[in-house]
Amino acid sequence: MSHIHIVRDFYSYPESITRTVRVYTPDAYDREPTRRFPVLYMLDGQNVFAHPESARPDTWGANTTMDRLAAEGRLEPWLIVAVDHTPGRFEEYSPWDVPARGSAGRGWAFCDLLVNHLKPFVDCTWRTLPEPHHTAVMGASLGGLMSLVLGKAYAHVVGRVGALSPSVMWADGAIYRLWDAPTGRWLKLYLDTGDRERYWFYDLWLDYVTATTDFAHHLEGLGLGPHELRFVLAEGHDHAEPAWAARLPDIFRWLLEEARGV
Repeated sequence: MSHIHIVRDFYSYPESITRTVRVYTPDAYDREPTRRFPVLYMLDGQNVFAHPESARPDTWGANTTMDRLAAEGRLEPWLIVAVDHTPGRFEEYSPWDVPARGSAGRGWAFCDLLVNHLKPFVDCTWRTLPEPHHTAVMGASLGGLMSLVLGKAYAHVVGRVGALSPSVMWADGAIYRLWDAPTGRWLKLYLDTGDRERYWFYDLWLDYVTATTDFAHHLEGLGLGPHELRFVLAEGHDHAEPAWAARLPDIFRWLLEEARGV
């Protein structure tokens, strides 16, 4: 059976803090002791798994979705590494300062943690396939923004990006300046938003529908084709874990399918 392993005190040298990391291993990991597996890194880790020690009852249910798809033969199983956020989520999930929100961006330190410290630890501890086309990152909202940052700035490490309801309007759209050209590498990038994701966040109006649609057009304008980019506008979905969980089976089947043209 599958398992959730919780590392409660993983030290982040770039951030000088300790983090909790949750690692899902599929049933096949124990059943096939010589097999190696691709790895999906997910942000907001305390909300990722259907598990008694998750932070809330409504989670992404990424473990149960992976279990089901693998059991049905619709997807080869992946390891999933879920990284908990800290109370400073606004800062750690943005590389850029946002003075209007009083937020100083610390996102590059988080990228350093994931790419140069956590990934090597995972690759040494579990049986992984470490190549970029076997490495994915996924998050929602600011986690989706950071997934886009990681996929562009570290394209030599991360080949698959899942950006759900990404906050591409953050820091006056600075993500456009980062994504100013294709990566020049093998890529699968999934981008979406719900059609109900227009709301006030305190005194800030957030229109994810327009912002995400515009960013998808921007990526298409850079030359990303349908084999690299998939954009979905999810009917009736809002900005919350149950909506992201509902979309996850289709996302997994497209984003994590067997690599072609590598």
